[in-house]
Amino acid sequence: MSTVTPLTVLVVDDERPNLDELAFLLDRDDRVGRVLTASTGTDALRVLREQEVDAVFLDIAMPGLSGLELAAVLGRFATPPAMVFVTAHAEHAVDAFDLNAVDYLLKPVREERLREAVRRVTQALSGGVAGTPDDRIAVELGGVTRLVARSEVAYVEAQGDYSRLHTATGSHLVRLPISTLEERWREAGFIRIHRSVLVALAHVEEVHEDEGRVGVVVAGHTLQASRRLAPVLREQLRRTRRGESGS
Repeated sequence: MSTVTPLTVLVVDDERPNLDELAFLLDRDDRVGRVLTASTGTDALRVLREQEVDAVFLDIAMPGLSGLELAAVLGRFATPPAMVFVTAHAEHAVDAFDLNAVDYLLKPVREERLREAVRRVTQALSGGVAGTPDDRIAVELGGVTRLVARSEVAYVEAQGDYSRLHTATGSHLVRLPISTLEERWREAGFIRIHRSVLVALAHVEEVHEDEGRVGVVVAGHTLQASRRLAPVLREQLRRTRRGESGS
C-alpha cells in the first residue's frame, strides 16, 4: 500500500461547468485526497490563506485577477504550491512556464492527460522535477495547436527572429529567437554549436573531427560546429561522458 500523503488541490475557473468537471476528474484520482474550488482569483487567494494546498489547477482567462496574475502572486509565497494551467489558450504556454508551471493542459481535458499532470505534480513536490519541468512549446500544426516537449527536440535552427524545432516526427516553426531557447534550455543539456544551431546533447549520436573542424550527428543529420564554439562543444561532450553537470 502506498504511504504517499494524498494531495490537497485547488481548482480555479470562472466557468462552473469546467470547474465542476475538473474537480470531478481530480476527485477520481487516488493520489488526490481533497479537492477545493474557487471561481475567481480573489476567492482562490482567500482559500489559500485558510487552507494548506499542494497544487493549484487554474484557468488563465478569468475576470479580475487572471490565472497568470494569480500564478505570479503564488510564486512569491514562501512555499508556493505546484501550478498547473488548464486553459483553451495555448498561446500563453511560454508565459506559464516562465512562471514555473509544472504542466499546461488544453481544454477539453482528457482524464488520461490530467492523470499525467497529477504525476508531474507529485514528482515536483517530491523534488523529482522541481524547478526543471519538461518545458513545452506551443506550435501550430495543420490548424491545430500542439505542445511540443523540450525532451522531444533534437536540435533547433535559427530562422530570423523565429526558431525551427526538429523532432523525430518533423519540424515546427515557433515565434521565439534561438537565443531565448538557448537561455531557457541550457540547464537541460542544450548547447549552441553555431550561431544558428542549438543541439540537445542527449540526442547526439556521433561526433566527427577533421582538421580541427567538429561536426555532430543529431537525429540522422550532420551539423557543423563553428570554430569559435567547437571547444565548448568538446568540453561539454567530455563532461557528458564523465556524467558531470554542464553548469
